[in-house]
Amino acid sequence: MRRKGVVIKFLSNMAIVQDFETGEEFLCKLRGKFKEQKIRPIVGDIVEYRPIVSKEGVIENILNRKNELPRPKIANIDQVVVVTSLRKPEVPLQILDKYLVLVENAKLPAVIVLNKIDLLTKEEINKFKNIYEKIYPVYFVSAKTKEGIEELKEVFKNKISTMAGMSGVGKSSILNAINPGLSLKVNEVSEKLDRGRHTTTVIELMHFDFGGWIADTPGFANLDISHIEHEDLKRLFPEFNDFYCLFPDCNHVDEPGCGVKKAVEEGKISKTRYESYLQIYKQLLEG
Repeated sequence: MRRKGVVIKFLSNMAIVQDFETGEEFLCKLRGKFKEQKIRPIVGDIVEYRPIVSKEGVIENILNRKNELPRPKIANIDQVVVVTSLRKPEVPLQILDKYLVLVENAKLPAVIVLNKIDLLTKEEINKFKNIYEKIYPVYFVSAKTKEGIEELKEVFKNKISTMAGMSGVGKSSILNAINPGLSLKVNEVSEKLDRGRHTTTVIELMHFDFGGWIADTPGFANLDISHIEHEDLKRLFPEFNDFYCLFPDCNHVDEPGCGVKKAVEEGKISKTRYESYLQIYKQLLEG
């Protein structure tokens, strides 16, 4: 009898499938037809499988994906939780904005988590809040003191999420705080380099005790946005859409009658967000 589950890990030609109803994990082979068609499931795929013996089974069918992230390769994502910090390490806002551009380009909902708020002043927190809270859901947490962790559980509950963010911002620490049973390896941030070492090497979907799954993906500093066309960048800054420009094809750089530039001058659009836009636009234009 066929059962439904989600692929939580892929090992060579075998997939670990977690049953939706029971939560049991099965090591599943692929039907020959998948090999012939050069199709293989990826983490996050919803599959129909048939248990054989003990905890082994066979994948019979891969259901249609509602979305797919190319890097890291994950399917059926409900949201991307972008984690950042302003101290230890100090992540420039432009780096956060690049992550948000990539999430927007993938047409996925973004949630921002500012970690290590125990190291920040109220003024620094409010400044960050004023920039991003009008555009995205923002959560302020400290994995160390557990502040904001209970609220964060509700963000992850019953969803398939993936995380993004620079090494050292505390992605694994946050996951350990909201679900201690995950017991993820955590490296201390290097004081000398002010950045963390990579602690995650394999993409795996992990199940929360309170419901939902998380893919803890490798932290990376090299944000590749080269596949985005420079003229498409403006639609990846959602707050720009609220303002009217004289020319429909306005790129909000040096065109006359630009509503976005006017909104920046009037404080309706964050100056730092607009500066990020100009820097990324120039980067894409120069190829």
